Amino acid sequence: MHTDKIRITHQREVILETLKAVKTHPTADELYDMVRRQLPRISLATVYRNLEWMSEQGIVKKIEVGGRQKRFDGNIMPHYHIRCVECGKVDDVECDFLVAANQIPDTINGYRVLGHSMELQGICPDCNLKKVSS
Repeated sequence: MHTDKIRITHQREVILETLKAVKTHPTADELYDMVRRQLPRISLATVYRNLEWMSEQGIVKKIEVGGRQKRFDGNIMPHYHIRCVECGKVDDVECDFLVAANQIPDTINGYRVLGHSMELQGICPDCNLKKVSS
């Protein structure tokens, strides 16, 4: 993160605080709906632009899943996600079985490793309940 060049405007501050206050990993559209409660005149384009900028600066994490809308996470600490294949909901994975993946060496096959990501897939409790009750 390049803190010497980061300028947190009021809009960015509200977007960031809103994102950090939820654990739902919202899309830009969903976050826009939340932010509008505090900033009624903010535009969707402004939310998109600021999320992209904050992602580039390492302030937020962009979760990109093939064929799906990007989601954003206010938690930039290394962690993994699980995505529901039915509804697209994304949750944090909090368990010890992934600890070894965080011990990846700095270089592999001559590549300088910059990071890694892993997404688990499953069916969330809500969708699972719907399947059982139908």
